Amino acid sequence: MTATVRTAEEAQWLAAAIGGDDEAFGRLVEAFQGPVFNLCYRMLDDPAEAEDAAQEAFLKAYRNLSRYDPERRFVTWLLSITSNHCVDRLRRRRLRWVSLNTMANRERIADPAEPLEGRLSQAESDQAVRRLLDDLSPTDRAAVILCYWNDLSYADIAETLSLSQSAVKSRLHRARNELADAWQARQQEAPWAEGRTDEAPTLQ
Repeated sequence: MTATVRTAEEAQWLAAAIGGDDEAFGRLVEAFQGPVFNLCYRMLDDPAEAEDAAQEAFLKAYRNLSRYDPERRFVTWLLSITSNHCVDRLRRRRLRWVSLNTMANRERIADPAEPLEGRLSQAESDQAVRRLLDDLSPTDRAAVILCYWNDLSYADIAETLSLSQSAVKSRLHRARNELADAWQARQQEAPWAEGRTDEAPTLQ
């Protein structure tokens, strides 16, 4: 199916869905459930929570269809709802962590490092990147994921996160530096890191 045909069909589904056609909205869910779930999973790093978040994002979109601006790309609008919902979840999660740590009167304890030998496999490397993403602020994490995993332009990311393009560029630049520094520190601190020459994941 060509992009033109797909866009025309999406326009028809949108018009019908806005008019109250639930079946048409179901077609939109089928068309965009992949990118929505992937964004949720990258943001939340938990399959079950990601599935729940994706369902809630679609529900929010359905309830707010009357506010959708036809001049705006539907996928950008939908990912904006999704990323904002995930950011809210992350903020609530962090508030719970802070509350628990305060009650326990201790510093936050990081997840114990897994025993690793030799070079990291791709799966282990992906897991390490996800852990590094956890240390970014929710908005910075969203910007990184939208840019490098969803391939959105600076303009689309700015629209999705309600930021200026200059703010997006600044956040991505800072996030790249933080990730690179954290990766190098992780490599140096690991007991199996002696003699390694691994470089931080490249985000360009």
